[in-house]
Amino acid sequence: MKKTLLSATFGALSLGVAFVAPAQAADVSACLITKTDTNPFFVKMKEGATAKAQELGVTLKSYAGKIDGDSESQVAAIETCIADGAKGILIAASDTKGIVPQVQKAREAGLLVIALDTPLEPADAADATFATDNLLAGKLIGQWAAATLGDKTKDAKVAFLDLTPSQPTVDVLRDQGFMIGFGIDPKDPNKIGDEDDPRIVGHDITNGNEEGGRTAMENLLQKDPTINVVHTINEPAAAGAYEALKAVGREKDVLIVSVDGGCPGVKNVADGIIGATSQQYPLLMAALGVEAIKKFADSGEKPKPTEGKDFFDTGVSLVTDKPVSGVESIDTKVGTDKCWG
Repeated sequence: MKKTLLSATFGALSLGVAFVAPAQAADVSACLITKTDTNPFFVKMKEGATAKAQELGVTLKSYAGKIDGDSESQVAAIETCIADGAKGILIAASDTKGIVPQVQKAREAGLLVIALDTPLEPADAADATFATDNLLAGKLIGQWAAATLGDKTKDAKVAFLDLTPSQPTVDVLRDQGFMIGFGIDPKDPNKIGDEDDPRIVGHDITNGNEEGGRTAMENLLQKDPTINVVHTINEPAAAGAYEALKAVGREKDVLIVSVDGGCPGVKNVADGIIGATSQQYPLLMAALGVEAIKKFADSGEKPKPTEGKDFFDTGVSLVTDKPVSGVESIDTKVGTDKCWG
């Protein structure tokens, strides 16, 4: 069985929609709202939140969008959490701008709102953010790709397989971070698509799933069949990109990089499908979020960000079996010990 962060503490993990806490703690309740309930990243996030809620005697209710980008379901979930008298909400928002009015409504009702993985816009629309440093995650894979290509970097043909048209912060941060790491001027760092570097073939959206990744890769290959570097928003999209490249016999000469660190993604790194991925730790960020809601319910104390940052940093590691000088990384054996999903 794969080891995961905090697994020794959490023990057996429950995947139920809601955990009903002991009667004596019934007045401390929390909501977890994720983008989907199928992506392994959010499955693991739910496991971490559920286990920590059980440990602390917190009633947890979980909600998710039908697909990545389904903000309407998340809005409805916030309304339900307010009506149910929850003490706090943990949310990985699909629409980081559009969800803000509902988040503000929840905060005005006295709920603690913590953004998980994906900062809101503006970030202080939530009481706190527990997340991977997604800009750093992007920089790491960008630096790795540039160092791997060496002198060929200057003539690279780069495809960007992004998330959704609404450009949620997690999408922007990873995308722009990759550019910075690779040596591309991102222009406005808060926007995808305004860059003018001739090495960029184009951007397409994937909705964070394998089918979307395959379609986006096919579209960009039609635009330029000489693409040799592919940045993907996550590992399911990377798997789809690989299948599209394989279909045209290009799977051996294109560098694919990604962000997630799930067990299937780490295996794809080991198998040479993905060159490198930035591993994040969803179980930890969700567990810490539940702890913060419990502390807030007990004392009114709100969580504080990591020193020098405007969010609580839950860590990131570059995973690759082809390390490069100047970019710290772990191999797939270590990545497998820490992976999820």
